Amino acid sequence: MHVIRITDLEADGLADYARLTDVALRKVTEPEGGLYIAESTKVITRALAAGHVPRSVLLQEKWLADVEPLLVDFPDVPVFVGDAALLEKLTGYHLHRGALAAMHRPENPSVADLLKDARRVVILEDIVDHTNVGAIFRSSAGLGVDAVLVTPRCADPLYRRSVRVSMGTVLQVPWARLPEWDEAATILHDAGFEIAALALADDAVSLPDYAVDPPARIALVFGSEGDGLSRTALAAADTVVTIPMLHGVDSLNVASASAVVAYALRVDREHRSADLD
Repeated sequence: MHVIRITDLEADGLADYARLTDVALRKVTEPEGGLYIAESTKVITRALAAGHVPRSVLLQEKWLADVEPLLVDFPDVPVFVGDAALLEKLTGYHLHRGALAAMHRPENPSVADLLKDARRVVILEDIVDHTNVGAIFRSSAGLGVDAVLVTPRCADPLYRRSVRVSMGTVLQVPWARLPEWDEAATILHDAGFEIAALALADDAVSLPDYAVDPPARIALVFGSEGDGLSRTALAAADTVVTIPMLHGVDSLNVASASAVVAYALRVDREHRSADLD
């Protein structure tokens, strides 16, 4: 490994890790700067398995042995090593998950390419909480969702907190940004998807009823934490689906709702190709 022991926080290569707690700054610089931060050896492992390329790694000395086998194919990638106090001063928080890696952001596939062979797609409309975005990716990965599509104002799935909460599954589930709904609805319908909006409505179909004989291809739309789905999203939907609730509770947190719906509408792997013929 190309190990560099930190003596100067202004050294070349360390700027990627500075001010990681500044949400406003990272939302602007990560997408345009072509990087995202992978936190923990588990997440770094998943990033590398997905074919992503590291720019550098930052860690304490005690984690060198854990990281070394991960970087066998990247001998020239700088590995910055420092003590806990120095790294906390650099990043703004205590590193307790082993290591950070600045990863080159991969180019996302097109929406059309993602839809081509998909059966179940999750759409996140204007969800701004990075924890919810990460949690939705994690349940999507575990419950067989083929792709996640995010609207133009949805939080960045590769923001550090989203990646961490997802346990790195945002690096496994294909995703892309949708255009605005007038164009997005046409793309989804042309690909053969029924758009199912998860919302409360008098004419909504209950999830158990919808799951009895679901369409072959479904795009499941989940709305923002505060206001739910926009009127534009509801107008684009072919049907509205709701999760029946008890004890006066009207809805679930959006991440929990996505897991419930993905499980109810999961597709057996052996039936995926046959049902699309």
